[in-house]
Amino acid sequence: MLATLAAGSLFFPGLFVLSKRCLRRLPALRWGEADAVIVSARLVSSIQAIMASTAGYIIATSCDDIIEDQHWLTSSYILFAVPYFIYDIYAMFMCYWHKLQVKGHGSGPGTLTTALRSYLRREFLMVLHHVVMVTVCFPVSVFWRQGRGDYFQGCMFLAELSTPSVCLGKILIQYKQQHTLLHKVNGALMLVTFFLCRILLFPYLYWAYGRHAGLPVHLVPASLPWYCNLGAALLMAPQVYWFTLICRGALRLFRSRPRGGPPPGPAPPSSSSPGWGKDCEHSNANGYSALDREDTTH
Repeated sequence: MLATLAAGSLFFPGLFVLSKRCLRRLPALRWGEADAVIVSARLVSSIQAIMASTAGYIIATSCDDIIEDQHWLTSSYILFAVPYFIYDIYAMFMCYWHKLQVKGHGSGPGTLTTALRSYLRREFLMVLHHVVMVTVCFPVSVFWRQGRGDYFQGCMFLAELSTPSVCLGKILIQYKQQHTLLHKVNGALMLVTFFLCRILLFPYLYWAYGRHAGLPVHLVPASLPWYCNLGAALLMAPQVYWFTLICRGALRLFRSRPRGGPPPGPAPPSSSSPGWGKDCEHSNANGYSALDREDTTH
């Protein structure tokens, strides 16, 4: 257990540092610190998502009995991936900090403390999500389950399928590529994968349990302990919120783009976060509202 935790603790921060150095030193790129940090954070998130999705597919397809069947990869990947959520809180803050640096707000007394407070306010939901994953979901998944329900855990891993398209979308917005075909295709893929893997996932899990127990799906919630329903509701709520932001941004993107040119919005190529400039102050580092820059201003 400790060896797996240690491996994850070294892998994700190490991959971040390696990626950042490569992006800064490759002759064809020679990116600045801010660009390298932002893109490296998104690259690590995408790699973790691919690994989690692969593990989830292997686990889910290996379980015939969705309650009793076990797969060694379930607990092993949970132990390996839990340090990622701790690392990602730091990585998101570094992205936010470099955003302030580029905007000219990164110097002066008390700036780091002020930036940290501002970051926690703006990214409260995402930081809370990561903290809950470490302090609640980790012990529940590894210890409380007692080896049961690996199939459901594998399905939960598959929720990460939407993350690479979210990260790519943020990079395209960062470099003002909203007018490209790639951005359109990626946006459609993001909507589909997010809806299937993060919204429909929870009704599917109830349906799968109902089929196993011989119950119609509408009777499944009443047959489960209250804490199972509460946990599912708490996990699903932020996904619904983020999905509404994506949908609103996508609708505005396709309705308001002027013909023959990119959509409005200051996002110079030298920036290091979606919506750099005026709108950057109101965008989330997690990127779920990256397409929703105007409606989230307040």
